Amino acid sequence: MSAEAHGVDLLPIVALLGAAVVAAPLFQRLGLGSILGYLAAGVVIGPFGLGLLQDPAQLLQIAEMGVVMFLFLIGLEMRPSRLWAMKGQIFGLGLVQVVVAALALTGIGVATGFPVLASFVAGAGFVLTSTAIVMRLLEEEGQMHTQAGQRIVAVLILEDLAIVPLLAAVAFFAPAVPGHEAGGIDLRGIGIGTLTIVALVLAGRFLLNPLFRLLANVGVREVMTAAALLVVLGSAYVMQLGGLSMAMGAFLAGVLLSESVFRHQLEADIDPFRGILLGLFFLAVGMSLDLGVVAAKWRMILFYVAAYMLAKALVIYAIARLFRARHDEALYRAVLMAQGGEFAFVLYAAALSAGIISGEENAILTAIIILSMVLTPLA
Repeated sequence: MSAEAHGVDLLPIVALLGAAVVAAPLFQRLGLGSILGYLAAGVVIGPFGLGLLQDPAQLLQIAEMGVVMFLFLIGLEMRPSRLWAMKGQIFGLGLVQVVVAALALTGIGVATGFPVLASFVAGAGFVLTSTAIVMRLLEEEGQMHTQAGQRIVAVLILEDLAIVPLLAAVAFFAPAVPGHEAGGIDLRGIGIGTLTIVALVLAGRFLLNPLFRLLANVGVREVMTAAALLVVLGSAYVMQLGGLSMAMGAFLAGVLLSESVFRHQLEADIDPFRGILLGLFFLAVGMSLDLGVVAAKWRMILFYVAAYMLAKALVIYAIARLFRARHDEALYRAVLMAQGGEFAFVLYAAALSAGIISGEENAILTAIIILSMVLTPLA
C-alpha cells in the first residue's frame, strides 16, 4: 500500500534526514564545515534541485526554532552583569559598524543606478549578519568565549536589535512609494514592543526560578525538558506577538535564567533540539535558493555578492582597527561577518509588501544573501 493510503508521506522526512546525515559529515571531513554541507544538501533536494521537497518556506518557519534555541543557549552564557559590562561594545562598536556598513552598501546600490530607498533596503538587509552561521562557526572553532568571540557576539546582538528600527523605517518610507499610501511610524507598535520586553523581563525575574524549583521537586525529568522548551518557545512567541524578533525573546529568556541553579540542566535539555533544528534551518536556506533566478541574473548576482561582501568586510576591518583590535582579530571578524543573514529575508519581505522593491528584486536579493552565506564557511 502507498504511504498516502495511511495519510503519512515519509519521503520529505527521510530526504531531510538522509541529506543531513550524508552531507554534514562529508563536508566536515573535507574541511569545509557542516554548515556548507547542509546548504549544499538543501540545494540538491529542494524544488530547484531533485524536487524531493517543494515548500522550503514552510520548513524554514519550523527550522527557525533552531536559531531561537541557539540564542537561548547563548543567553544562558550571558549573565546580566556580563552583558552590562559589554554595553560599550554592543552600543559602541556594534552601532558604528552597522551604521557605516549600511551607508557603504547603500552607496553601492545608488552608484549602480538603483533608487535610494531600494538601495537602502538591499544594503541594510545585507548588513544583518547571519547569527546562525557566525555562532556555529565560533562554536566549531572554539572562539565563543575568547575576547575576539565576545566582541563578535556583541555586534550580533546589536544587529538583531537593529531589525526593529529597520522594519519601522520600511513602514515609514512606504508612503513615498507610488500606490502605497498606508504607512508612517507605528507608535502603537513601538509601545506594544516595549511593554512586551518589560513583561518578559518581570516574568523571567519573578516566575521562572520558582517554576523550575517546583518542577525539580516533582522529580520527573521529561517534565523539566518540557518546561525548558515551554520557556524558550513561549518567550519567542510573546516577543513575536509584540512585533519583535523571536530570537531576541529566546536570548532574553536565556539571560534571565543565566543566574539560575538550573542553568546547566536547561542547557543539557535544549541542546539536542537546537542541533537538529539548526541543521534543518541551513537545509531550508539551501532549498530556498532559486536556481532559475541565479541562471537568468547570474552576472548581476555575482557582482553584488562580491561588491557587498568586499565592502562590508572592509568596513568591519576598518571599524575593528578604529576600536583598537589587532590586525589578525580585525581580519578574522571581517571574514567571518562579511555575509548577509536570515533577518534580511524578513526585511526584504516587508519591503516587498510596502512596494519598495519588486518581486524579481526580492528574488535576486534573496539569492545574493544565500550565496554570501554559502561562501562564508569557505572563506
